[in-house]
Amino acid sequence: MRAVVDSSAWIEWLTETATKDALSASMPSVDTCIVPTIVQFEVVKWLRRERGEQRADAFLAYSNVCIVEPLDTKTAMIAAEISAELKLAMADAIVLATARNAGAMLLTCDAHFEGLADVTYVKKARH
Repeated sequence: MRAVVDSSAWIEWLTETATKDALSASMPSVDTCIVPTIVQFEVVKWLRRERGEQRADAFLAYSNVCIVEPLDTKTAMIAAEISAELKLAMADAIVLATARNAGAMLLTCDAHFEGLADVTYVKKARH
């Protein structure tokens, strides 16, 4: 099944935290992994700040081999509805809208997605 990996899950995965093991079973292969461009933005921004340019560039190269989904009008309108209904921040609503629009599951470590349909929530392990 195709999956959108949220920024929180990417960061846990890429920085090899204790949560990485719990994510392993759900991480999609590159041919089924959907990466919204807003996730590329969030993860690259975080990696540049916290881990350096080289790690950010490596993620960007990897994510570009996946299915990259730019924000289009249809997804933006779905995100606006989701944001109002679930009171999600813009980026979170766009990520969830991208997943729903693609008929994909959402893999995340963000607790505000817990319990939503078509969401695989992996709780962050204590460090």
